[in-house]
Amino acid sequence: MPSDYTAQRIVCLQPSATVILAAIGQLDRVVACTRYCADVCPEVNRAGRSIIADSWTAQSQQILAARPDLVIAAVPYQEKAVVEILKAGIRFLGLAPKTLADIYTDIATIAGAVDASAPGRKVIAKMQREIAKIKEQVKGKKRLRVYCEEWGKPLIASQRWVAELVETAGGEFLCDPGAQSSAEAVLGLDPEVVVAAWCGAGDRVPLEKLVRDRKWEPMSAVREGRVYCVSDELLNTPAPTLMRGLQALAAAIHPDSFPQPEGLRCITDSRVRTLVSRSV
Repeated sequence: MPSDYTAQRIVCLQPSATVILAAIGQLDRVVACTRYCADVCPEVNRAGRSIIADSWTAQSQQILAARPDLVIAAVPYQEKAVVEILKAGIRFLGLAPKTLADIYTDIATIAGAVDASAPGRKVIAKMQREIAKIKEQVKGKKRLRVYCEEWGKPLIASQRWVAELVETAGGEFLCDPGAQSSAEAVLGLDPEVVVAAWCGAGDRVPLEKLVRDRKWEPMSAVREGRVYCVSDELLNTPAPTLMRGLQALAAAIHPDSFPQPEGLRCITDSRVRTLVSRSV
């Protein structure tokens, strides 16, 4: 039986929290979540949960109507909504992970809030084993220069936890994690692999248009057909789903050693030849 101080009714304004609760077997405590949570964790749709605004657009009326005893959000979030939540005497947990270590801490914290610390530790250990396994598989392989971005206008490099995963998968992460860059600056770094994982875009990043508009045809990644889209939720959700993102990165960096998983899409050979031929 759960302790009487553990959260029984949880509102998740952040997809990672929903994924973590599902991973530790506590999804039934989620009474409301965002549509982005449903994208990453489709099973929330099958239980008639309320779909509400996310952390940034949070509406206190929607949250309070769900009668939660815990609200989980992540930065950036609506401060006004947080004030209303706290005034109502509801506990609020705000997440702000930057690294894999931070994500492990978030998993442990959420697991503790629902009296599921042991399952939380198992989830963390499984992630660490998968990371160690990939590291072993790429040991001794050539490390390729990888540019990975989470947004295209302006160009913003992926977060630090993605940089860690790129390094794990045998790549050298280019640019400062989370920092804004320019098409010209990235071209100057001449990445050998390009990965686009735009927030909210799913797997719909227009790779050919991206290359053409940025005039990246001379880039090594383009000439070798190594421009990829990784589904947004696999790299931008700081939760156990990152292990699927790691598999996608490993397949993009070392396709001869890893099978192409679901969620990874490569620019087509015919379109690469067309783009490059037009540039010469």
